[in-house]
Amino acid sequence: MPENFAGELTQDVRTQMVDLLNKNLVNMLALTLAVKQAHWNLKGPGFIGVHELLDQAADRLREGADLMAERAVILGGFARGTLEVAAEKSQMDAYPVEVSDIKKHVEELKSRYMFVGGEVRKAMEEAGDAGDEDTADLFTEVSRTLDKDAWFIGANA
Repeated sequence: MPENFAGELTQDVRTQMVDLLNKNLVNMLALTLAVKQAHWNLKGPGFIGVHELLDQAADRLREGADLMAERAVILGGFARGTLEVAAEKSQMDAYPVEVSDIKKHVEELKSRYMFVGGEVRKAMEEAGDAGDEDTADLFTEVSRTLDKDAWFIGANA
């Protein structure tokens, strides 16, 4: 692993956290692409509001992914966030590509937000148990944003 800037964390904890960050990074990237897929293809009542909401939600997902990727590097690892890695490693269900109904997109996105949020909360607990409170705090911040966007998106059902 390259140089780290994470203070007194052991090498084992840093390696564990880098793996945990990358595991969640790929889910965030997959969810970002799902949100953009919906953004581009949805049709129906309330279109413009949901269309614009999804653009904002994608920006927030990218911010969360960026936090995870940068933390992995801070800990002395590598961010593994290419499309190829995300396609291979993401645990999120594949998003349907031939859907236009706005309500179906809302349903599909809400379920994926709930899944990714659950994984982030597991990671938050694992990081705390490992003694890396900074990474746990990062996951807490991302979790709050995921929950809020799940609520915003789901309210359009």
